[in-house]
Amino acid sequence: MTDQRRYEGKTVVITGAAGGLGRAYALGFASEGAHVIIGDITTRGLDETAEMVRQAGGTAEALAVDLGDEDSIKAFASKIVENHAAVDVLINNAGIAYGHITENLIDVEQKLWMKYLAVNTVGPVLLADHLHAAITAAGKSGRAGVIINQSSMSSFSPGSIYGVTKAALNAVTYGMAHAYGKEGIRVLAIAPGLMETPGNRAGLTPELYKWVEDQQILKDEHGKPDDIVSLALFLASPEARFMTADVISCDAGCSIRGWRN
Repeated sequence: MTDQRRYEGKTVVITGAAGGLGRAYALGFASEGAHVIIGDITTRGLDETAEMVRQAGGTAEALAVDLGDEDSIKAFASKIVENHAAVDVLINNAGIAYGHITENLIDVEQKLWMKYLAVNTVGPVLLADHLHAAITAAGKSGRAGVIINQSSMSSFSPGSIYGVTKAALNAVTYGMAHAYGKEGIRVLAIAPGLMETPGNRAGLTPELYKWVEDQQILKDEHGKPDDIVSLALFLASPEARFMTADVISCDAGCSIRGWRN
């Protein structure tokens, strides 16, 4: 992380912030001066994240939201725009995996398909739509806001229900960038590789964890949340003003090797 204050006076909305990368995003943007509005379906972890931001000297609001429920998304967005005229950055980080990161997508029940698509693919579009006016309004103090969608290296070889919904999110990113580009809104996606997080350690078998590590071009390296946060801090800043409609990988070269060599 840096000691810069690129987001002083800016408002940043982050979903899926009860832990993991979402929490890291909140701490990272707050450390550069942003007021962070964090959302998650898990309110206990969300409150912990908000307190961590405040303890570090930042400011945060914690609001419950279920990205699989449009009424919840509408309520979340409404609470935000009631108190904030502009949203400078939206980080669509919330997503679900439920252990289906590598499982074959054949024989998946329709109910599970709909749940994954709702949260991982459609939810980010709906939230951006409901915050559209506020993101556009950020342009009054410069260029309009930035949307960053959380993809995955699984999106590049989508042999699982998780990977398919993340691949769809990549396509959504391109579509959103095209639709919002005339207003100056930039839309990008980040596709992380294997990150050293408690969730990954708990959710992946040691064999699978080691197998993914072996696919990396950069050996003996472990991805950390700060790697992704630093990338997002750059992408959402004026330094990346000429970037939009792109999916940026941060995975030690794993995606180019392919998940299933």
